[in-house]
Amino acid sequence: MKILTMGVEEEFVLVDRATRAPVNRAPEVIRRARPELGEQLQTEFFNAQVEICTRATASRRDLRDELSWMRTRVGAAARDVYCMPVACGTPVLPPEEPLTVTDTERYRLMARRFASLVTRADGVARDDGLVCGCHVHIGTLDRERALALAQHMRPWLPVLQALAGNSPYAGRHDTGYQSWRAVEHARWPTVGPTPVLDEPQYLAHVARLVRDGTLLDNRMVYWHARPSEHVPTLEIRVADANADLDTVVLLAILVRGLAATLLPRVDAGVPAPVVPGPILLRAHRLAASQGITGTGIDPVDGRERPATRLLDALIDLARPGLDATGDTDWVGEQWERIRADGGGAARQRDVFRRHGRFSAVVDALAAATVRS
Repeated sequence: MKILTMGVEEEFVLVDRATRAPVNRAPEVIRRARPELGEQLQTEFFNAQVEICTRATASRRDLRDELSWMRTRVGAAARDVYCMPVACGTPVLPPEEPLTVTDTERYRLMARRFASLVTRADGVARDDGLVCGCHVHIGTLDRERALALAQHMRPWLPVLQALAGNSPYAGRHDTGYQSWRAVEHARWPTVGPTPVLDEPQYLAHVARLVRDGTLLDNRMVYWHARPSEHVPTLEIRVADANADLDTVVLLAILVRGLAATLLPRVDAGVPAPVVPGPILLRAHRLAASQGITGTGIDPVDGRERPATRLLDALIDLARPGLDATGDTDWVGEQWERIRADGGGAARQRDVFRRHGRFSAVVDALAAATVRS
């Protein structure tokens, strides 16, 4: 079995060290960290966000080491301007200053074109527009194979989404969700399951969306699984940013293991499972609302099952890919740890129950984000 490479993109919100509220200090943080991180440190839509991007690797240990190093460097740069990077799907506290859009031509154009998603009626940026995700790239794959693999993986993506839920709080409120980011992000066009398209259909479909103004460009295709337009990979985009580093690595390893197991079916021309759109959307809604603490939709028979059993089933399905890279035992250990503590959203709520302060939740997230 061919060993696929993987890469991770993580988005962080920058919060003030005193108020713990989001602050527009990304330009200063990037300026300080760029000499070491280079182009692996990127701007995001708002100036209260930064993104790190790993190199492609086949090694779990190398992936973890690189993520840890980059988080540490971003944390040091943020400390110089009195803020902290926080890996969380939505900000726990609302900003105390208006959010500003990053000053690039593309982001300015997006802000104008999609003003109702970015700003309130008074022209001030919407507080609920700031979300942070964690995206996993699997390669090397051309567009045709990436699209076909996405069809085979799409029934299992709600299970991965449930594992990564880490945004129960938003703007000093408990949303009742495990991933409120999934709700907020879904306001943007094309966010959702990947349509069933081959390569010519994909090219025609995206060109039509750009032509009619639904999208600004092909980089705005925000499907849960999409062929990347800048690297030869399939990009999985269902996860919240997570402060717990091993959760991030586990997500990447499971995506890679599942892809490696399913890719031979793609290459053999085996048809992808057919999951009706309403059932798939319901599976994603359940993943957002209940995470691993409730129920989800079984990708095989469409019935509700405990989310933990669905994760067990995903690991069983991915086992050939995990065995090929020697990751099976590590995945089992990490999954048992997360099963016991309930995952990122549960950890946030536990901090709030113990301390009764949202600032304590932010502090716990910030500490975990830069912890090796």
